[in-house]
Amino acid sequence: MNKNDLTQGNLWKRILVFSIPLMLSNVLQVLFNMADVAVVGQFAGSAALGSVGSTATLVALFTGILIGMSCGVNVLVALHYGAKKPKEVMETVHTSALVCLTLGVLLTITGVIYARDILQLLNTKEELIEGAAKYLRIYFMGMPALALYNFGNGVYSAVGETRMPLVYLTIAGVVNVILNLILVIGFHMDVAGVAIASVISQYISAVLILLSLLKVKDIYGLDFRKLRFHRDKVQSILTIGIPSSLQYAIFQVANLFVQVGVNSFDAVMVEGNSAAANADALVYDVMAAFYTACSSFMSQNYGAGKKDRVLKSFLISLAYSFGIGTLMGLALVVFGENFLALFTKDALVIEAGMKRLTIMGLSYGVSAFMDASIAACRGLGKSVIPTFIVIMGSCVFRVIWVYTVFAHFQTIPSLYLLYIFSWTITAVAELIYFIVTYRKQMKILQ
Repeated sequence: MNKNDLTQGNLWKRILVFSIPLMLSNVLQVLFNMADVAVVGQFAGSAALGSVGSTATLVALFTGILIGMSCGVNVLVALHYGAKKPKEVMETVHTSALVCLTLGVLLTITGVIYARDILQLLNTKEELIEGAAKYLRIYFMGMPALALYNFGNGVYSAVGETRMPLVYLTIAGVVNVILNLILVIGFHMDVAGVAIASVISQYISAVLILLSLLKVKDIYGLDFRKLRFHRDKVQSILTIGIPSSLQYAIFQVANLFVQVGVNSFDAVMVEGNSAAANADALVYDVMAAFYTACSSFMSQNYGAGKKDRVLKSFLISLAYSFGIGTLMGLALVVFGENFLALFTKDALVIEAGMKRLTIMGLSYGVSAFMDASIAACRGLGKSVIPTFIVIMGSCVFRVIWVYTVFAHFQTIPSLYLLYIFSWTITAVAELIYFIVTYRKQMKILQ
């Protein structure tokens, strides 16, 4: 059996084996940012911690756009690969590389120019804004590299190869941690040091994954001489990628309103929230490995016309993501203080962080029903309506919550509870849409 063929074998085993390297890869990407926060928190003080932490939502906003575009790459490559259409795979891969690189450059320009303006719109604390702006401007210089790494990761995931990106990210991650320590402790560069370390590590991972794709002899291999924009492929990539990017972006825009709510409290609460928010990215990205598996397996099997494996891929991915999200959430509730101690020694900041971890830790599992359904629809080539549902059910709902429920109670628990309520509402709507879409798409295969 071809290891890249996701249309054969036991689905429980193959989805798990496929997802574990992705899971580790996602965790390493989170650890890049966690290493930044941990190093500045331990060796540069609480102000530096607050500065870097204040950028978390913005960083997630920009990187989420790139991840969303790579979802379009993943789905289309998997669909054509499963259908055994070499010309379509080749054109999709080479068009995707250019589309992702172009997007990365545009995000760099936008981030560098408007970093401070956006931070001011978020009511970032005056004592934190200079450090936050410095961190963002340097960090955004790595967007082209991040775009190319996510492109390569999307291609590899589409064909069932998830181990190689993990190897490259591990190498880059080790460099990131070493440079963090050297630049912050040795050269006293605080927020600038961790930002530079992140950018260098991003370019290392991008170069490694591109060199690997250049050596691939299969139909998904990269050849610089074949790089060009194929109009129909650009349209297909953007049709799936833009809604996916908007989904990530709008989530973060909604979270910016949450950040404004957090910023209405004192600096200790802001710093505690910044430290605790690292858990969100950690848990979400572990769960996200199964969402990528869901899209990849469903796309390949749909392309191959194997109806029975399409639905099973969704159900199994949902079961895995719900289980791991629930377990990790409960672990954070129990061991939350130890987790927060990685980022700060301040007891008051840890106490503030636990207010978030306790509520979020009991809520993570619920998000699986929403995100797995979205990934399943994307795997069937449907991305626009799921994105609209997310905008209404999670994003608009969160903004309304901030200005109604939170505005009334003005307590930190009343702010954090918006997550589980928005996830539940969105999950119900996404599941209904998936059921309707699945039935329609299966009729096409008959």
